[in-house]
Amino acid sequence: ESDFFAKLAVQAVKSVKRTNADGKPKYPLSAIHILKAHGQSSMESHLVDGGFALNATRAAQGMPTSVSGGNVKIAMLDMNLQRHRMAMGIQITVKDPAEIENIRKRELDITKERITKILDAGAKVVLTTKGVDDVCMKYFVEAGVICARRCNKDDLKRLAKATGGKLVLTMADMEGEESFDQDCLGTCEGVEEVRVGDGELMYVHGCKGHGASTIVLRGANEYMLDEMDRALHDSLCVVKRMLESNTLVPGGGAVEASLSVYLEKYATTLDTREQLAIQEYADALLVIPKTLVVNAAKDSSELVAKLRAAHAKAQSGEDDSLKNTGLDLVDGTIRDNLLAGVVEPAMSKIKSLRFATEAAVTILRIDDRIVVSADQHH
Repeated sequence: ESDFFAKLAVQAVKSVKRTNADGKPKYPLSAIHILKAHGQSSMESHLVDGGFALNATRAAQGMPTSVSGGNVKIAMLDMNLQRHRMAMGIQITVKDPAEIENIRKRELDITKERITKILDAGAKVVLTTKGVDDVCMKYFVEAGVICARRCNKDDLKRLAKATGGKLVLTMADMEGEESFDQDCLGTCEGVEEVRVGDGELMYVHGCKGHGASTIVLRGANEYMLDEMDRALHDSLCVVKRMLESNTLVPGGGAVEASLSVYLEKYATTLDTREQLAIQEYADALLVIPKTLVVNAAKDSSELVAKLRAAHAKAQSGEDDSLKNTGLDLVDGTIRDNLLAGVVEPAMSKIKSLRFATEAAVTILRIDDRIVVSADQHH
């Protein structure tokens, strides 16, 4: 399973690669959408490369299950597609009963005009965060358009970015009329409704905008899916860091042990009180490998001593091959962690050391404290 999800995470991050103005590659994790679906084993999870999956279904059975053709337009709306009703507090005094029927007819016509404008713009798929009533549904079914209601707003925002469209909040224009701009439509190669587990998902293939990918996670229950989601998010962050910084270091306490040995050696070359600070810093670094060993229920004193001895040999020039030595917490020994594939992004290691040092310096700068007496609290 670990190999399967490792490949899945790397493929997902690579699929959303972009290059910024400086020519540096960027991997925005916001473009990766994670969708959870009950049923089947976790190994059935899959990546929709260059596509998007929505937890939404067709609003009516008469609509087509798929739309393709290479240039499918998607309208993403954040408004109600229901019969237009007068706002609260508006009173109309009608003397002729025939006028009541005209008012109702006009209410229906307003909604029909809105839908006609959306369809005339070329939309083949309509997704809305609000409701769609039966009257509006009829027009979509007749036009052979897929319509989905009650979609998640955040999902539609992501889809808009992925397909190069916009989420439309209102159809009102500057002239006070209603119109639908074609530029607000997203573009993709095809949309289809697929049965996954207990429900249906809407798959959007070949997004033509900034690109997006969706990971569909499968699992037995909600708790398992939540746990997989959290673990996968951590993996995606690590892969993103790695690909953007393009540098890595061996893991398993190798960096901390090596730094500790180096700093202890360096401290002896100083003849000022700074020597004490550097020695203490070197000792503090060993907390990481010690904690790792204790968490694995092994002998921390013995393993950390072996690790330090290996790095001391590597730095003295006796055996350069030992410089990547880290902890093997399964067997309770030390090994070459670079060969074993236990690595970390160098950026994360540098930042954690920098932040820890800054936090320690900030605390040490506090040389006095003021205690407010109990009676002054009131």
